[in-house]
Parts: sequence; structure tokens; C-alpha cells
Amino acid sequence: MSRRRTSIEDIARRAGVSHSTVSRALRDNPLISLQVREEIKRIAQEMNYVPNAIAQSLQNQRTNTIGVVVTSIADPFFAEVVEGIEQVAKPAGLSVVLSTSHRDIEQEIAAIDNFHRRRVDGILIADSRISKQHTKQLSQIAVPTVLINSQTEDASEIFYSVAIDDRLGGRIAVEHLVSLGHTSIGYLGVGDKSRSNQQRLEGYQTALTEAGLPLIDDWVAISDDYVRISDVTTGQKLLAKLATAGVTGIFCYNDMVAVGALLACQEQGISVPRDLSIVGFDGIALSRYITPPLTTVSQPMLEIGGSAMQMLLDLLEEKTVENRVLSPFLVKRGSSALSKTQV
Repeated sequence: MSRRRTSIEDIARRAGVSHSTVSRALRDNPLISLQVREEIKRIAQEMNYVPNAIAQSLQNQRTNTIGVVVTSIADPFFAEVVEGIEQVAKPAGLSVVLSTSHRDIEQEIAAIDNFHRRRVDGILIADSRISKQHTKQLSQIAVPTVLINSQTEDASEIFYSVAIDDRLGGRIAVEHLVSLGHTSIGYLGVGDKSRSNQQRLEGYQTALTEAGLPLIDDWVAISDDYVRISDVTTGQKLLAKLATAGVTGIFCYNDMVAVGALLACQEQGISVPRDLSIVGFDGIALSRYITPPLTTVSQPMLEIGGSAMQMLLDLLEEKTVENRVLSPFLVKRGSSALSKTQV
């Protein structure tokens, strides 16, 4: 009677790790530390492990598809990011398949699992809610994965990432309004407790402090909706609070929130920028065409998508990669002007 062949599951039990960790380690996947890889290889050698040639062939077979998870296909920000992804993926012969998470971690994990079952070559996840506490649920991921603008602090310890410097963006927006003579500046944010919202608020607070301006609670309006509603609706609902507080300039979490604020100004007879200056964040195409055209802190969306896709290609070729943090920049348009005190 022949002896049973040692399997990856046998090695995993002996090493006290998951099946996917052993699989990655035996393929020298950089997501597994060198120390763990060497230990697993040592155990495999001791147990006389011989790779299954058929399984290995199936594992190495490429499907030439990349899975991309975004929060919503209706969000114009992600449309431009995906365009940047495709600009790099198509010349490499890769097709992009989209799925949505709607800012829900369970839907995000389900989308990742679906892509894994479809045997995609790699996965890109935008606005991810993944954190270390979800590591066990994601242990089945055996393909390179890159996060785009992750919304948790510890996600970069699990996967590679490309992100925007949100704190810098908040500072840029407020510094612009300060340069126009505004001394009462508000922040209008969303209430989903996202990392980007918190960091843009911190950038706003830092810039006020550096300008010698006070931090006043009534100058900050953040939606208290348990589930994040439409960003335009958020801007419409919260504009009145800041207008009542007497601010002359507002930094909005993103361009769609700013669009809502502009609509509310029209409804309430507030002239922009004569009575109130408004600055958005993202730099989506729509911001150029509204009235007045929106001053915004622009994210290099095509570069964000392209950089993430290039990182994924490098991981597929087993090259060394490093996380990237990109810088936003100010685009001045008609929604911001000198404070009345400076005119």
C-alpha cells in the first residue's frame, strides 16, 4: 500500500498557519515575510513535500483579467480612476472586471471572494474598509492585491497600497481660503467615519492653527446619518448650519458635497463667491461645468489608477514594490474669491 502524498494542508497544520499562507510561501509571495517563507519551506522539505504538477499548472495559468472593486459605478471619481487602471491594463493584455461594495465591508469581501473564484490574476480595491481584523476572512486570496485610498489605518500592513495625502489636501484648501482673507472658515464633511474624512478634517484644523485662527465647533458640520447618504444631499442639508455660524469660506469633503452646498446657496439666496467661498476636493470633470465653476483640491485620478495597476503588474512579475502616497493640488476657479473684508 503506497504512502499518502504530503499535502499543503499537512504542512499548514504542522506550521500552524493557513493553507493560503503555505501556498504563498512556497511560491515566494512577498506578502509573506522572509522568515515565515523559510520556515515553511524547511517544514515542507522535512515532510518530503512534492508539488502536484497538475495543480501547480492550474495555479500558474493566467486568465488575463483583473478584478476591480469600487464603492459605486455612479461615483464620477471612480470612473476616472478606472480609466487610469485601464490605460495601463489594456496595453498589458489584461481585461478589467468591475464590482461594487457600496462602502460595506461584507459586500467588499463578497466581491473579493467572487473574483478569487473567477481566478482573476490580481485585484484592485478602492476605498477599502479592510483592516487586520478581516485577515482570517481574506486568507483565501492567493493573487496580488492592491488597495486604492484605503479607509482604514492598518490596511497597508496587509496589502500594498496607493493613496492620496488627504491631510495635505485639507491644508491646501484652507490655506487658499486664508490667502483670500477669510478668517471664519468651515468644514463640511460626511459621517461614515472614513479615514479620508478624518484626515481632511485634520488638515483643515492644522491649517487654521498655523494661520492663528480659532478652532470653533460650530464651524464644522459633519453628517450624523448612520448610513452615508448621497454626498449632494449632505451638502444641501448641512450648508445652512455653517451659513448660520457666520463662516465666509467652506472646505467641502469632496466635489459632490460642494455641489450640494452650491445648490443650497441658490435656494437660500446666498451668492457664491460674493457672500461665501466654496472649495471642493477631488477635481472630477463635473466641477468645471457647474455655476460657478468649482475651486477644488484635485486628486491625480488617472495617476492613482495607473499607479495601482502598474504596482499590480510588478507584483505579477514578482518585482519589488513600495506603497505610494500621491500629492493633491489646488485648482482655482470661480467659487472662491477675496473675503468682503479684503475687497
